[in-house]
Amino acid sequence: QLQLVESGGDLLQPGGSLRLSCAASGWDLDYYAVGWFRQAPGKEREGVSCIKSRSDGSTYYVDSVKGRFTITRDSGKNMVYLQMNSLKPEDTAVYYCAASETDSSCSDPVYSGMNVWGKGTLVAVSS
Repeated sequence: QLQLVESGGDLLQPGGSLRLSCAASGWDLDYYAVGWFRQAPGKEREGVSCIKSRSDGSTYYVDSVKGRFTITRDSGKNMVYLQMNSLKPEDTAVYYCAASETDSSCSDPVYSGMNVWGKGTLVAVSS
């Protein structure tokens, strides 16, 4: 069974940085588009960032995180990361990674078509 596991969530102050990790075991993440999503309390889930499969590598970001978040892949470790800088209280949410067999998922405004999901990791930004 395909699985994704997120890690790296934490409680930190505004302006801080954090790197989230998304790990896959037993299958090669390089062939999949991978997205990061978040869901804040009382709000709908939103797509934060997406990276196409390794053969393409294009990256996408929601406007609210552009210039602050960076999505990358480490093929050797079969991982995808989300580096988050200049964190704000409004970034507080449970963050999920998800994978899609089609790169077009990243081109979609809401990164639809993801069919493998992790269970999430909590990021809390507060002073």
